[in-house]
Amino acid sequence: MALFVSIVLDGVGVGAQPDAPAYGDAGSNTLGHVCASEQPDLPNLQQLGLGNLAQLATVSPVSEPKAYVGRMREVSAGKDSTTGHWELAGLRLDEPFPTYPDGFPEDVVTAFLDATGCSGVLGNRAASGTQIVHELGGEHRRTGKPIIYTSADSVFQIAAHKDVIPLDDLYDLCRTAREEVCVGKHAVGRVIARPFVGTDGKYTRISEERRDFARRPDSAPVQDVLQQHGVRTVSVGKIADLFARTGFDTSVKTTSNADGIEATIEQINVYREDVQPTFIWTNLIDFDQEYGHRNNPAGFARALEAFDDALPDIISALPSDAHLVITADHGNDPTTESTDHSREFVPLLYLRPDRTPAASAWDLGLRPSFNDHAATIADVLDVPFDTQGASFAVTESVTG
Repeated sequence: MALFVSIVLDGVGVGAQPDAPAYGDAGSNTLGHVCASEQPDLPNLQQLGLGNLAQLATVSPVSEPKAYVGRMREVSAGKDSTTGHWELAGLRLDEPFPTYPDGFPEDVVTAFLDATGCSGVLGNRAASGTQIVHELGGEHRRTGKPIIYTSADSVFQIAAHKDVIPLDDLYDLCRTAREEVCVGKHAVGRVIARPFVGTDGKYTRISEERRDFARRPDSAPVQDVLQQHGVRTVSVGKIADLFARTGFDTSVKTTSNADGIEATIEQINVYREDVQPTFIWTNLIDFDQEYGHRNNPAGFARALEAFDDALPDIISALPSDAHLVITADHGNDPTTESTDHSREFVPLLYLRPDRTPAASAWDLGLRPSFNDHAATIADVLDVPFDTQGASFAVTESVTG
């Protein structure tokens, strides 16, 4: 039996990739800049070897890391969450998902109106979700027209007040947009329902009732193949939403990093009780959603400290033969002018509770693709999976 746990620290990149200038991200370094400006205290991540994979102001390298340490490079076209997670799942995108920095073209809006029967839309531009709701919430309540908007990501977002467009009706609008409008050359990565409540000047988005309608992958990601071979697959956080909910036996929705950490430990305990081969894939979203996109390095640093504080509980919950990976899906440097994701390498910390890395074996180097993540999962769980990655699974004897 085997347990593989992978935790994605959403947006926690470790330095610009060589192709970052093509994405407008030259000089981005999420973790490096946050450590330099906010000096977070991360003793547990330091002992795993975080300071060994990149130069970090407050996280020094250690002579004997407890984890195997490296970085991974994204090769897919794009820097959004869907692209990053798809590559982590063993897929690759040669062409990026479509984006709409100037709003959606007339043919997309017309198709949306024809398919849904709406009398019109408001917004139709790239915008902050909280800002556009405050700007157009009053007009939306007067006219009943949904607010549509996008971002730097490949998303078609529909915001609606729950008293104007009930939640189920909003989900139906998104489902229609996903199936009939956002197709072909306009097949965005995600259609997102953004419900909100309140009155003028006091509108609040209801994050727990957000729903993502993702584009389905063209080929099977690793969790689909694991599932087909009898491995129990668990999504914690938004992971399942990024794959149109394909390939997961259990999906646990979360509202915060703390919630995601708690749910991960709970699912580890389920494995201990059932002893069935299991893959748990967790996304901790606060780094990206609450702090990266808000250009809040102080909040980002505090979130890193909170995760560091929780690490001993996560590790102590693991059975001795488990495998734990801590990584990311892209960068989101809160110290730059941009509020967008950044094209960065991502950290790779690979822990085996029953093994202390030998002095000559802890360095996993620079992995040429996120696909190595999926290849390792399939290797550990002994499932055949065709991907372009190479496993970094450790087979050496116990040391220390």
